[in-house]
Amino acid sequence: MLEDQIEILLIEDDDAHAELIQRAFEDQGSPVYIHRVKSIAEARVYRLTREPALIIADWRLPDGESMELLPDQHDPLLSTPIILMTSYGNEKIAVEALKSGALDYVVKSPESMLDMPHLAEKAIEQWLGHNEKVRIQDALTEREAQFRLLAENASDMISRLSTDGTILYISPASESLLGYSPEELTGTSALNFVHQEDREVVSNHFFDKTDQDEINTVTFRAIHKNGELIWLETSSRAILDPKTSKIIEVQIASRDITERKNAEKELQTAHNNLQEAYERTIEGWVRALDLRDRETEGHTQRVTELTLKVAKSIGYTEEELSHIRRGALLHDMGKMAIPDEILQKPGPLTEEEWKVMRRHPEHANDMLSAISYLHPALDIPLYHHERWDGSGYPRGLKGDAIPKIARLFAIIDVWDALSSDRPYRKKMPRADVIAYLQENAGHLFDPDLINVFLSVIESEALPQK
Repeated sequence: MLEDQIEILLIEDDDAHAELIQRAFEDQGSPVYIHRVKSIAEARVYRLTREPALIIADWRLPDGESMELLPDQHDPLLSTPIILMTSYGNEKIAVEALKSGALDYVVKSPESMLDMPHLAEKAIEQWLGHNEKVRIQDALTEREAQFRLLAENASDMISRLSTDGTILYISPASESLLGYSPEELTGTSALNFVHQEDREVVSNHFFDKTDQDEINTVTFRAIHKNGELIWLETSSRAILDPKTSKIIEVQIASRDITERKNAEKELQTAHNNLQEAYERTIEGWVRALDLRDRETEGHTQRVTELTLKVAKSIGYTEEELSHIRRGALLHDMGKMAIPDEILQKPGPLTEEEWKVMRRHPEHANDMLSAISYLHPALDIPLYHHERWDGSGYPRGLKGDAIPKIARLFAIIDVWDALSSDRPYRKKMPRADVIAYLQENAGHLFDPDLINVFLSVIESEALPQK
């Protein structure tokens, strides 16, 4: 039943028939206001200021036939649903009326007029359904027009693909991006112009989708018509069947990013060259220090290799290992600031000389901290002489306050120093060095890292120096 009050225009010159129809609506309790007129002319005047939800019109009226109100008569009333009534049946007229736009054709009888509320409700529902379909179709047509307008004028290449990768539509930008006209590509596989090595990634990206609202982007190499490779950045969106949730189409937008890729490659090459220059510079500094302090020649390379081996075993990442390597290589860089008479003194140092020597970690930090590239590597040069019990230098840090990698390096630095010959003493036996480290675990060295270090050198069966 109709729920909201609606307005119906009744065009009927017979008072008895009009009264019967009006009474039928009243008896049904329908929320309807009926405005009655007796001619087409009155209907036209009324229609100038009012918009009824339905017109119920007698076929023959004093000033003509109500067929004049139907859509093919180009009347302003054509936007309103119409039910035509007649006192006699005529199949030809009925067909003509329905074809012209009438929603129903009723032969007058007491039964049909008493049933008019039901016929009116059905007609209005039918009209609303028809209007909704028209609205949806108009919206789809407008969206299609907007899509094509956008696609035809966009610098990006817009495409629609079937589930097997066939190009259903591709915009004119295909000619500027790939060298092919839309006519050449429509109906072919989109994978045909994708580089062989990238086809699997692209295929998975385009068609392995479960959410139509998700937009993903992939970059890949495409083959231009002239044979050259170009880079495309493509965003795709899967269109799903609302009932089955299966992909029915894929919409994609692609743009040429070859210049950007080339610029990125050049930038990466420049970065690699700069990094290589940094590494060679660091190695040059280490060689210079070895030449100046021959007492420890080879020490830097040995402790660096061993530190990397142990650090890798406890889970440091490749990037972290790169910084650890630089820190290990530069751990004694501060000795470049120590005077020769102290650094190369053949005998024991005095207390004053030790004060100068113990400043080399801070000298290293002062020398290297201005180089942002080396900031992540500075923990070893600055803190490798700190001790677990706080007796080290230069800051007197204790326990976990000492950076972990510096605590590990301190063990390896002492291991190598005791295991190597020096001008003023011979190297200690391997077992004695191990015993020294174990005895000082928890005092000079992190006890957990002592265990890690010893397990690594035992499992690696490192040769004795």
